[in-house]
This record gives sequence, C-alpha cells and structure tokens, in this order.
Amino acid sequence: MAEYIQVDKNLSKNEKYKQLLPQIKSLVSGERDLIANLANVCAVLKYNMHFFWVGFYRVDNEELILSVFQGPPACTRFSIQKGVCGACVRSKETVIVPNVHEFEGHIACSSESNSEIVLPVIQNNLVTWVLDIDSEHFNYFDETDAYYLKEILNMLFSN
Repeated sequence: MAEYIQVDKNLSKNEKYKQLLPQIKSLVSGERDLIANLANVCAVLKYNMHFFWVGFYRVDNEELILSVFQGPPACTRFSIQKGVCGACVRSKETVIVPNVHEFEGHIACSSESNSEIVLPVIQNNLVTWVLDIDSEHFNYFDETDAYYLKEILNMLFSN
C-alpha cells in the first residue's frame, strides 16, 4: 500500500491524473473494504487535484444517501429526482455542469460550489453509487476529468 501520494503541481491536468492512477491503484489494491478505499480516494483527489468537495453518494431506491467525502459538510439525503447527482442516476451517464447556478434543480449544499462533475457506478445495469466532485471555479471539469475519474471508479468497483 502506498503511504504517501503526491503529484507535481506544475503538471497539466492530464499529466496529474497519469501520475495519480498508479498511486491510487497501489493504495486500494491491498484493501478489500470498499468504504476504506472510497475514503482514501476522496482524500487523494481532494488534496492532489485541489477540488472543493469530493464524495460518494449511495443510491438507495429513490434516494441518494451521503457516504464518504472530503470537504465541508454536505447534503445527507435527497431524491434522485433532484440535483446533478439525481440527473446522473436517471441518465446513467457522467454529468458535467460548468455553472451549477444555471442548472435547473441544482441542490446547493455549499454556496462556494460553482461547477460540478458526477459519475455513475453501474452494477447489474443499475446505478448503485455516484462520485460527486465540486469546484469553486466555474467551467472547471471536462472530458479529461471524466475519462480519468471513470478509470478510478473501475479500480474501485471492478469486483
């Protein structure tokens, strides 16, 4: 297991993810407990990619329930009919929102969040979890984030 994870701050986003992937793989490969791995991945992403908030929501019937995260306190439970996370569950696709203030039905857990990316974890054709990441910057997320974050989710949920 990796004990120290670090990326060069001067690298491009793409290069940062490329440095992080093998370190995350090493971090989670020896641990069987999903919650422990989710917690470590949240910390790695928040502090190495400098995201405002990183967390997982578990899908339970028609609700999303807060699980492990890094950042300020978050919304604990809400309907899959609401918010960016709900849109992700309903579409079963990654949702990138450049400006959350323009997203109809956005749930403002923090007024400091300005852009968001949410990725689904699909198991047996159902969304079981979502990875939710917020930035205090507008238009912060793109297809580079979507690609590498999906790779990280595959490491965590490919059992």
